[in-house]
Amino acid sequence: MIGGQQLTKEGTLFDDPTEIAFSVNKVSQFMCSPMEEHWKVVKRILRYLKRTVGHGLVFTPASSTTSFNLTAFTDADWAADPNDRRSTSAVCIYLGPNLVSWSKKQLLVARSSTEAEYRALAQAVTEVLWIQSLLKELKVHLNTPIVLCDNQSTIALSHNPVLHSRSKHMELDIFFVREKVLSKSLVVSHIPAQHQYADVLTKALLPKRFLFLRSKLNVADPSTMFHPP
Repeated sequence: MIGGQQLTKEGTLFDDPTEIAFSVNKVSQFMCSPMEEHWKVVKRILRYLKRTVGHGLVFTPASSTTSFNLTAFTDADWAADPNDRRSTSAVCIYLGPNLVSWSKKQLLVARSSTEAEYRALAQAVTEVLWIQSLLKELKVHLNTPIVLCDNQSTIALSHNPVLHSRSKHMELDIFFVREKVLSKSLVVSHIPAQHQYADVLTKALLPKRFLFLRSKLNVADPSTMFHPP
């Protein structure tokens, strides 16, 4: 999508709405009443897919086979949807150098950017613990999982044992994450925004930023990686 682009439910109705069924992600929210602007975005997506038909998720061997790293990147774009002001959150989880799980969901309206980020963090912790449990059953040895977030307030809240009045409405998520941090089941750390890989799943980005983050997700054309032109 065009960097910074936001879609709304207002505009000129599209005269052939059946073709919009090919759309993905954001535009799928407007299938019941597609506008001309939505159709332009669909065509842009299709052009992108046509140019990258050979791309896929590339897996590479880990540098060590004795103990693996489990790392999660979590991010949220607060009140990003202009139609209902719901936030968009994303989680990217890596086992060693490979992306193994990703999600994007936030069903409730967050009252602050910290709340949106913390909900994304709680979702990431839940998924990390599930993968950790699965790999433990498979006798796969893991280092302590790390969850990376670019919001300093969220990091502080995951470590600070004091529950502030302004954060009581999300206390279940707070206690859940804090319990796992205190028990050393995982580590929650800060990462600079420019290195936040999950950013590519929360908003439309400029081409340079999009291509950089796409490469960090290990999405590439294998033929150019192993057989350079």
